[in-house]
Amino acid sequence: MKPGPRRSVSQVDIVDAAFEILEQKGFAAVSVRGVAAALGLTPTAIYTYFPSKNALLRAMVEELLSSLDLAAAADPAVDWRVRVHALATALRARIAEHTGAMVLVTSGPLDGRHALGLNETLIAGFMAEGMPQADAARAAYAVRAHVLGVAALDAAERAVEADAAAPSTAGALWSDAASHPLTEATEHLVAEGAEPSAFAWGLDRLLDGLLAPARG
Repeated sequence: MKPGPRRSVSQVDIVDAAFEILEQKGFAAVSVRGVAAALGLTPTAIYTYFPSKNALLRAMVEELLSSLDLAAAADPAVDWRVRVHALATALRARIAEHTGAMVLVTSGPLDGRHALGLNETLIAGFMAEGMPQADAARAAYAVRAHVLGVAALDAAERAVEADAAAPSTAGALWSDAASHPLTEATEHLVAEGAEPSAFAWGLDRLLDGLLAPARG
């Protein structure tokens, strides 16, 4: 009996399958062998497109960042602060779309085409506001760090909510009877739905500090 036709596969198929594994089983389960099994292929077939797990992870990061509208973020007709807010909010939302995406974007250097394009757009925007190139590069780093830091807190909060929703017969591993009056009194200010959001407020204060010397 002749073997059936060899299944064709594309890089998009492979990355999509990797994201399905990420969603269903978590970051630790994403591997070349796991993706190959999900697609009914041999690992060798995957290695034709991605020579290592790291290459696959970098492709996933690039896919995650590919929907960011860098053209809009580079539009000089729109106030720079507005553009930064839109870009930062879009990046945060993109990371929140996939379980495990926070671990994914911190699994290696952000040096793919879309990641570098994001950084290039931020640097160019700050330079257009009068910043020297060196300061603009540091400002771009600060904005990315703010977004990724908040995204990490978002991921931690979602993990807590998932644990709380899961049925459990075990008691708490520890208890903390100490009172934290300042935290309790201000919890609503950083809760989801707060206006202004802690994310936007923090970004504005960051931009205030970064842009002040250039505009002073």
